[in-house]
Amino acid sequence: MSQSGYKVSDLVKAAGVSRQAYYKWLTHEPTVHDIQDQEILKLVKQLEAQHKHCVGYDKMTRLIKQERLSYTVNKKRVMRIMKEHSIKADYCQPKRKRVQEQETYEAQNTLNRQFEQAAANQVWVTDTTEIAYNIRKYKVRLHVVLDLYGQYPLSWIITPTETSTGAIKVFQMAKQKAGGLAPLIHTDRGAAYTSKAFNHYLASNNSQHSYSAPGTPADNAVMEHWWADFKSIWLAHSPQPQTFEDLEQLVTEGIDYFTHSFISGKRNDLTAAEYRFDKAN
Repeated sequence: MSQSGYKVSDLVKAAGVSRQAYYKWLTHEPTVHDIQDQEILKLVKQLEAQHKHCVGYDKMTRLIKQERLSYTVNKKRVMRIMKEHSIKADYCQPKRKRVQEQETYEAQNTLNRQFEQAAANQVWVTDTTEIAYNIRKYKVRLHVVLDLYGQYPLSWIITPTETSTGAIKVFQMAKQKAGGLAPLIHTDRGAAYTSKAFNHYLASNNSQHSYSAPGTPADNAVMEHWWADFKSIWLAHSPQPQTFEDLEQLVTEGIDYFTHSFISGKRNDLTAAEYRFDKAN
């Protein structure tokens, strides 16, 4: 203190603390609780990096509990440590504008928002979304097929545009992986999914086609939520791919993350792979 040219009395006054408090801090020995807090902080930072800085207090607590520390860690403690170090999730689930459903199409919505499934390969959902690469923002379409049981990604491909050919191909890949198509397939009313070629493919594989009502993304809410997470957590926190090969690699790593690393409270804090392959019990 003396080397800095300031007196202790001046510094503690500026800091708003007493001399007694300062000297107590100076000679303070870290307690077991302090040491644990440092260990938790280190773990929080590791998990933050692993999960693209998109983990909130609640999920962070659940992830830490999976580390099986020798002491109990509750949400209140995790919240305090994260707040003290200005750590928070760099992600908010986008709010969706709900459009009034059209009763004309309700009969064709066979799924009827029954998103909870008791077994694998009973209902699959799908959609495409636009993604881009290079500084020139070359745009392509990403197709993904999800099994509603645990939201497990069965297959995916990237195509230049949204076509029935791409929609059929991604289902052929899912069929090969699962050993057959699910008896119920749910999609929106995009041109690829309303095409004769796509519907003929489903019919020839004994799959019933369920449609969302027009302008009603909530009818395919699981797929919409998965897209939001994939874009806001994975793509938004990754470097911009400059080539198509870079983009494919980024998507591959993202699908792997959401299959083998991303936990969900709806799956009892299991990953999609753990939930699908009998670790739910």
